[in-house]
Amino acid sequence: MLPHELTLAEASRALASRELSPVELTDALLDRIDAVDGHLGAYVTVVADAARAAAARAEREIAAGAHKGPLHGVPMALKDLIDVAGLPTTASSRVREGHRAERDATVAARLSGAGSVLLGKVHTHEFAFGLTTPQTRNAWDGDRVAGGSSGGSAVAVASGTATYALGTDTGGSVRVPAALNGVVGLKPTYGLVSRHGVTPLSWSLDHVGVLARTAEDAGLVLAALAGHDPADPASLPGTSFALPGGPAGDRTDLTGLRVGVPRTYYFDRVEPEVEEAVRRAIDGLRDLGARLVDVDIPMTEYVQAAQWGLMVPEAAAYHEETLRTVADRYAPDVRVLLEAGGRVSAGDYLRAQRARTLMRQEWARLFEAVDLVAAPTVTSTAARAGQETVRWTDGTEETVSDTYVRLSAPANLAGVPSLSLPVGLDGAGLPIGMQLIGAPLADATVLRAAHAYEATRERLRPAPVLSLAQ
Repeated sequence: MLPHELTLAEASRALASRELSPVELTDALLDRIDAVDGHLGAYVTVVADAARAAAARAEREIAAGAHKGPLHGVPMALKDLIDVAGLPTTASSRVREGHRAERDATVAARLSGAGSVLLGKVHTHEFAFGLTTPQTRNAWDGDRVAGGSSGGSAVAVASGTATYALGTDTGGSVRVPAALNGVVGLKPTYGLVSRHGVTPLSWSLDHVGVLARTAEDAGLVLAALAGHDPADPASLPGTSFALPGGPAGDRTDLTGLRVGVPRTYYFDRVEPEVEEAVRRAIDGLRDLGARLVDVDIPMTEYVQAAQWGLMVPEAAAYHEETLRTVADRYAPDVRVLLEAGGRVSAGDYLRAQRARTLMRQEWARLFEAVDLVAAPTVTSTAARAGQETVRWTDGTEETVSDTYVRLSAPANLAGVPSLSLPVGLDGAGLPIGMQLIGAPLADATVLRAAHAYEATRERLRPAPVLSLAQ
């Protein structure tokens, strides 16, 4: 296996045993970036010299016996909403021309403290306000969208140009591109991971999340990130995260786990190949000992109105000054949403907040009956670049963004952990994702179930982008 194909856990073990050095691994990923990113466009900027210096420092520390843990010496990428001192935070927007961060975001500081090696910053849909990331190509098919808004993060992991990456998720922006590119995307419980130093889209819905090759990898990163940060008003005090435990022989035993299978909402207007793959994966959880329980998803008729009723005005409030002074620097699709946000009334915003509160209460009741909900991550695989709508067999039509956010938004509104993992390919060879949704602070349960499923399946290798680049 080539170094750029290693999972985080595999790379960590090789580095700790000194079978592979941080310098060798970092050089391999930088070479991979040189080979394929000109085709994919995942990276905004690559900090090759700084990455090599950090890798050399990690190599010396590990050789001296000062091993910091599983992230030490492992190369990664950050979505370009996350501040790193001395580097621009462009948010993939002309609005941020000339910007340079003065200090690290909390998550960047925690990864640096754990010894990770920053390769560079990766693209987002402008200011995270979209579901396609138009600057970046899908890792599996260059004529398809990457998904968004953390499209660069997902494509970097899927293509082997980062061992893992951080993204942000406001309505699905970690999980949607993870599903479309065949990697794992974890949105933790709201407030478990600090957002201080991360450019916001919607303060009441934003999460920092992880994109990785496996659920095990995502858990290792979450363990380094989780914990209270007084600089983030939404950060949960007194909380921590522990990796799923238990003897190795029990890692695939899900006996007693109650998995909710939605009767409503999550399988409505879904591509047949997506539904078939996800239901097959759910049956796989049952084969590992889980008990399947049919459930009804609460308050589904309010999901879209509440999501947009919160996100759009909160985004408009953040961008109020620049929208007034440099509106021409925004891309048209983002500008129109920001302008619309300024027209949402206070009454409508408060009604959206009330709906979200009721949804959280109803989801809490749902999790009294089950431990997890298993469902498709998105309704369909990656759309073609430039495709604007999806037409369903019942005659209804949705925009691409609406169809992608439809199944991921409930977990943001409820503030609960949700993880997307690959469960197969469609007939065109495009990845299909299943999401596992848990109760608040049940992140370890979500990861345990995902890891158990992965352990019984062959994982997807990095996408075959070299042939696409030639």
